Amino acid sequence: MKREVATLAGGCFWCLEAVFDRLDGVHKVVSGYMGGHIDSPSYKQICNGDTGHAEVVQIEFDPDRIRFADLLEVFFVIHDPTTLNRQGNDVGTQYRSAIFFHSPEQERIAREAMVTVAQSGEYSGRIVTELTPAVQFWPAEEYHQGYFDTNPYQPYCMAVVAPKVRKAVQKFSSKVKQG
Repeated sequence: MKREVATLAGGCFWCLEAVFDRLDGVHKVVSGYMGGHIDSPSYKQICNGDTGHAEVVQIEFDPDRIRFADLLEVFFVIHDPTTLNRQGNDVGTQYRSAIFFHSPEQERIAREAMVTVAQSGEYSGRIVTELTPAVQFWPAEEYHQGYFDTNPYQPYCMAVVAPKVRKAVQKFSSKVKQG
């Protein structure tokens, strides 16, 4: 079985993790941090917005079952790639839209996806998604892992995460894990 890694940032990692974890061909999703200038950052440090890290999810997937391009299609539906350093009420560089590519092929596919999204007319603003090479990934604290599944009635999860999960499951029903 093949395994590849994708690393994406699009606001709060709880939202991204909850969506990508439901896709067929995705083996594992880990919430964490990437793109900053300190080692082993904590959530508290990230929330201050001065470490340079983004909240990301690192997705381990089987490219024979779900392509990187498919992951990006979902990514561009579940967040707004036109808002600089913000997703909804989450504001700061840690909530930026970013694709951290792991290979030249991922970079090429990401560039193509960004052009497609920009030309789709779905968003009125300019795409501000950052495209940069993947660097050191720092897993978030354990209580962040699987957060939505263990805290579905937490107010943020009900108001923000759940609607994104519903939207993705409905729009990409053919890509959702069965059973």
